[in-house]
Amino acid sequence: MALLEVDQLRVEFLTRNGTLTAVDDVSLKIEEGEVLGVVGESGAGKSMTGNAIIGLLEPPGRIAGGEIRLDGQRIDNLPYEKMRKIRGAEIGAIFQDPLTSLNPLYSVGQQLVETIRTHSDVGLAAARSRALELLNEVGIPAASQRIDHFPHQFSGGMRQRVVIALALSANPRLIIADEPTTALDVSIQAQIIALLKRLCRDHGTAVMLVTHDMGVIAETADRVAVMYAGRIAEIGPVADVIKHAKHPYTDGLMGSIPVVGQQTERLAQIEGAMPRLTAIPDGCAFNPRCPKAFDKCRQTRPDPIASGAGEVACWLIEQEAHHG
Repeated sequence: MALLEVDQLRVEFLTRNGTLTAVDDVSLKIEEGEVLGVVGESGAGKSMTGNAIIGLLEPPGRIAGGEIRLDGQRIDNLPYEKMRKIRGAEIGAIFQDPLTSLNPLYSVGQQLVETIRTHSDVGLAAARSRALELLNEVGIPAASQRIDHFPHQFSGGMRQRVVIALALSANPRLIIADEPTTALDVSIQAQIIALLKRLCRDHGTAVMLVTHDMGVIAETADRVAVMYAGRIAEIGPVADVIKHAKHPYTDGLMGSIPVVGQQTERLAQIEGAMPRLTAIPDGCAFNPRCPKAFDKCRQTRPDPIASGAGEVACWLIEQEAHHG
C-alpha cells in the first residue's frame, strides 16, 4: 500500500459567478521514500493539490470530492484539531518563502524546540539537542552559535535550511515541498535539492515536490506528475516522461528546457496560455493549444489511461493503441 493515496480529488471555489473547479479528479500515489515531482504552469492546480493534502485550503476553497489517505487512513474529512496533529507529526511542509514559515519574533532554536516538544514527549534539554542535530544535519555552519539567532540574521538559503529542519523536526513520513527553491539563486537551489534528496534517502521520508521548474524535477524526483488546468495530463517515471513525453503538453514543456552543450536557435514554446478556471474549454483542456488536436479532443475529456509505466490523459494514446 502506498504511503499517500489521493483518489479523484476535487477542489472547488464557490464564487459569485458560480463554482470554479481548481483541482479536477486528481489521483496519485506516493510510496515511502519516494520523491514525486508535480509540475505545471502557474494555475495548473499543483499548490492546491498540496494544500488539500496538508489541510491548508483557504476558504472559499474546499475539498468537494475524492479521498486523501495517509497509510490507508482517510485524512481529508478530519476535524481541524486532528488534522493539525497530523500536519507536523506525519506530514511536514516546506513553502516557497521561508520568511512566511518562520516567526520573526523568536530565535530559530526556540521555534525548533517548540515544534519538537509539540510533537514528541521530550524535555527542554533533549529538544534543544535535537534542534542542534537538525541544524547540523541541514548544513547550518556553526549551528551551536546560530541556534539562538533570529530568522532575519540568516540569508535566504540558510533560512530555507531552517525551514527544512522545522519540517523534519517531528520525523514526518511525508513532506509537501511547494516551490522550495524558487526564491533562491541557482547554486543555493542545487544545494537545497541535494539536501532534500539526502534527507529522503536517510529518513525514508516521502516527498511531494511541487514546482514549475522541470530542471529541478529531473534532478530530484523518481516519478513526475504533469498538471494542466486542474488535471493530471501525464504521470510516470521521471526518465520516461522527460525522454519520451507522450502528452503533447508534456512534450511542449520538455521542449522548453535548455540542454547543456546543445546549440539551439530558440527554445520551443507552447502557443497561447493556460485557460482561466472560468473558461476551461470542453473536451481536453489543452486542445486550443495542442498542435495534434482532432475532433474528439474538442468534445470529450480524456481520462488517464495506462501507457508504459505511467498514465496519460490524451486521446492520441488511445488512437495509437487501436492502430498500433
